Amino acid sequence: MERLNILAIIGSASENSSNRQLVEFLVASSENELNWIVFNELKSLPHFDPELSVNNTPPEITAFRALIEQADGVVICTPEYVFSIPSGLKNAIEWCVSTTVFSEKPCGLITASAQGEKGHEELQLLMKTLMATFTNETTLLISGIKGKVQQGIVNSQTQSELEKFLIALTTLLK
Repeated sequence: MERLNILAIIGSASENSSNRQLVEFLVASSENELNWIVFNELKSLPHFDPELSVNNTPPEITAFRALIEQADGVVICTPEYVFSIPSGLKNAIEWCVSTTVFSEKPCGLITASAQGEKGHEELQLLMKTLMATFTNETTLLISGIKGKVQQGIVNSQTQSELEKFLIALTTLLK
């Protein structure tokens, strides 16, 4: 059976974020079943400009949209900043509003932060608006992330939740 391609978008602007470590765990846990492309360059995308969203779209945005379009599924793993998703992630999502790249695209949504509830709600609302496909099982809120990830996942419950998330995502992709 051919391996499916997953695009993981890391919502954190920090180079060694907990969210990046979570994605690294997902990649390592499923590298025999899934092909992963990790996008950790949100800060390189230009600020959203609605006048350039359809015509004269910046090449970085065209390339970003192509990654989404070519993926069999997308995982977004993000912290919460000031009760919201980070501005870089919101910017990237805004560049996709005038397209159908997320329409019926299987998605996994992870919010890992100190609290995360508001950011997680917002991420789900935005992705529902873009008509992405996800289930309760392919969404995961990990509160208190700093105590659960330190140069790898040190919390066995978090590992278990991520493993269940991967199973649900794989099921959604089929």
